[in-house]
Amino acid sequence: MGLIKRISGPLVIAKEMLGSNMYDVVKVGKSRLIGEIIQLRGDNAVIQVYEDTTGLRPGEPVETTSLPLSVELGPGLLGMIYDGIQRPLETLEKKSGSFIGKGIEAFALDRKKKWHFTPEKNIKKGMQVHEGMILGFVQETPTFKHYILLPKGAKGKLSMIKSGSFTIEEKIAELDNNGKKSPITMMQRRSVRYASKIKRKFKSEEPLVTGQRVIDTLFPIAKGGTAAVPGPFGAGKTVIQHSLAKYSDSDVVVYIGCGERGNEMTEILSEFPELKDPKTARPLMERTILIANTSNMPVAAREASIYTGITIAEYIRDMGYNISIMADSTSRWAEAMREISARLEEMPGEEGYPAYLSKRLAEYYERSGSVESLGGKRGSITLIGAVSPPGGDISEPVSQGTLRVVKTFWSLDASLASSKHFPSINWLNSYSLYLDILEPWYIKNVGEEFVSDKKQAMQLLQRESELKDIVQLVGEDALPESERIVLIIGRMLREDYLRQNAYDEIDAYTTMKKQAGMLNAMLLFSKLASKAVSNGVKVEKIAAMKIRTDISRLKTVKEQDFGAALKKTTLGISAEFNALEKDELGSELKQEKQKVN
Repeated sequence: MGLIKRISGPLVIAKEMLGSNMYDVVKVGKSRLIGEIIQLRGDNAVIQVYEDTTGLRPGEPVETTSLPLSVELGPGLLGMIYDGIQRPLETLEKKSGSFIGKGIEAFALDRKKKWHFTPEKNIKKGMQVHEGMILGFVQETPTFKHYILLPKGAKGKLSMIKSGSFTIEEKIAELDNNGKKSPITMMQRRSVRYASKIKRKFKSEEPLVTGQRVIDTLFPIAKGGTAAVPGPFGAGKTVIQHSLAKYSDSDVVVYIGCGERGNEMTEILSEFPELKDPKTARPLMERTILIANTSNMPVAAREASIYTGITIAEYIRDMGYNISIMADSTSRWAEAMREISARLEEMPGEEGYPAYLSKRLAEYYERSGSVESLGGKRGSITLIGAVSPPGGDISEPVSQGTLRVVKTFWSLDASLASSKHFPSINWLNSYSLYLDILEPWYIKNVGEEFVSDKKQAMQLLQRESELKDIVQLVGEDALPESERIVLIIGRMLREDYLRQNAYDEIDAYTTMKKQAGMLNAMLLFSKLASKAVSNGVKVEKIAAMKIRTDISRLKTVKEQDFGAALKKTTLGISAEFNALEKDELGSELKQEKQKVN
């Protein structure tokens, strides 16, 4: 038991703390605020407190739990809404009302609910087992099988295992390690500060299909990959994060609202429970875990929320599932580190951030990946972090530290967002280092033509951008016909393909098959348009073609009707160009006759 010596905002220094360990959780003051030891100096312990320290006084007691900051893991995780240190918000509301009171403790998982546990067929009494092995499962939701893993350090002979309905604290099995008996329950704890053990990592070779055309076509991310989404205020970071959480083909989504505005988190908390999963037609919350840590909550809890989310994701990944983490935003996390570092009087780095900022960012993103767990299951964590650079300046430390460790960069553009172009990803500044790795998957599952179409589309968009700069100087009429047609195709790609309506039931999500068909139709139009121009057809006539309306409407065609609509549009493109060229040829012959006469 120690005593408070000094208080500086969320930072408390306690004396008489000999015997304490780094990262021990402590109870601070008479209100028993939750804190964590982040530095030891002799018998003094420096503690970051995850609650409001208003009213604390020197001399109040500090009690260590001798346990690290951990999360509770077991059946009942899915569909939960937690704060930054894994306290259920629903429980906190019941205990303290709309505003979270001080020192409130709440179990992360329901202790009273019973779950039906079924042992795996290959798990028998008397067999040798070890940490990470799967003992059995609980059907947590109609679509999610929650596997029960042996906890950290577990090793020995399985002396007992039984099926039936149990709470997460009741014994379902027992281990015998050289005569020492250890009960096994369905709940375990993991420290948030350290990555979970794995057998090995794999190269990510399958894309995370998001249904967002600009991402899946031009800048894909692999399952187990990393991505950064930097952009200024109002550029659409949260819109993209919401869309990815709703539509990406992950088994489970962990959404971390780290220091975000309260109204944005309110939108998520009210909207997600009402949404349907497009794959299963079940409530989306059945495969979602939300961690809400808004900007008005204690700053130190932001730092913990990031680690709480990734540790929960690692546990579910070890069952053999693919997890997506949406961290919105890591800039707020970095700001929390900066504030704590300043109160510790550490030597500041660039823009006041701690010198270890890049190291922390790298360690965090390194916890992603496609892996084989200790239990032999293959799963993945795809980590997508939003960055909020002041004024949209990505040369600042958080953006640069993030870009050094991620492989996909989706550059958000405020000018696109203000022109109602969503997702507002700038196709000229973004990149993906997964393109070559994922190419075999696209060839096998989508088609070889799609790979070449992607490259051609990017070339057209780049050429259009170059021509637009020239047009601003000399005007469009000064360009040759062959270049003017590129401007038309580029605009079609931008407005009819890359732009999506997140609020449209059909356009919000596009399958890979539909993406390939839409892109192929546009490039067929491009090919025939270039040919027509070379045969003397005027650009104005091509721009006025009726078939362009049909091409733009393809994105609003339902999936079951898309095949027929695409075939009709493709035939219509060829037919209208043939008619256009015949008309042009007929008018040329007519002019020749008039000259002869």
